[in-house]
Amino acid sequence: MVKKITRTYNLEPKTSVKPLAGYVLIEPAEAETKTSSGIILPENAQEKPSLGTVLACGESLILENGKTIGSPVKPGDKVYFKKWGSDDIKIEGKELKLVKFDDLMAIVE
Repeated sequence: MVKKITRTYNLEPKTSVKPLAGYVLIEPAEAETKTSSGIILPENAQEKPSLGTVLACGESLILENGKTIGSPVKPGDKVYFKKWGSDDIKIEGKELKLVKFDDLMAIVE
């Protein structure tokens, strides 16, 4: 039995985001603005973060053969994801990422 973990992320009273099946909504961590030696990096030189916090999970993904793949994470988990494997969305000034289950790499414990 696949455990159903779904949650809608509410931004404002009028707006809510619920990922579709097979996707996770992630708030990326802040990009490093300074190097370890103290040099301040300009915005275009900052590395895209690949770490973030799960805000909401879509329902289980149903494959063509009928098997289901449940979400490997739950809201609140900190995860590493592929840097170029996500879709960026901006809602009410907040930058979020929609990531496929397959593009999640690790859970930080």
